[in-house]
Amino acid sequence: MTVVLSGTEIAGKLREKFPESIIDAKPQFILVKPESLLEIATFLKDAPEYKFNYLTSVTAVDYYDYFEAVYHLTSIDHNHSLVLKTRCAREKPVLPSVVRLWQAADLQEREIYDLLGITFEGHPNLKRIVLWEGFQGHPLRKDYLA
Repeated sequence: MTVVLSGTEIAGKLREKFPESIIDAKPQFILVKPESLLEIATFLKDAPEYKFNYLTSVTAVDYYDYFEAVYHLTSIDHNHSLVLKTRCAREKPVLPSVVRLWQAADLQEREIYDLLGITFEGHPNLKRIVLWEGFQGHPLRKDYLA
């Protein structure tokens, strides 16, 4: 059984290394600034005490005022997991791609781009994956067809 690490505890250690990067931390998750996502994700993957070497999933949620990306990270070596979140504005939804860290993000970021319209900067092949090129809009947005 995988042990879920406390976001609050990890956030305390992350604040030491990345001051001003943590927006919120609860036992269930850590919310980071989008401009810090890649740096924090790299640290969580490479730090020997965490070694989150497996991206279980990445998804996104539309909250009317903003989009929230949710990353489920797992350490196969330490048998623990963590939920990492970040947010972006609806007006210009852009987040950094984590494909260079976890290849598993490739198709998942494309799906989020296709259905919610979040652009992942640095993604090697960001194009529609579910819908056809030329499809108008992003059907999982709350304002789609509004």
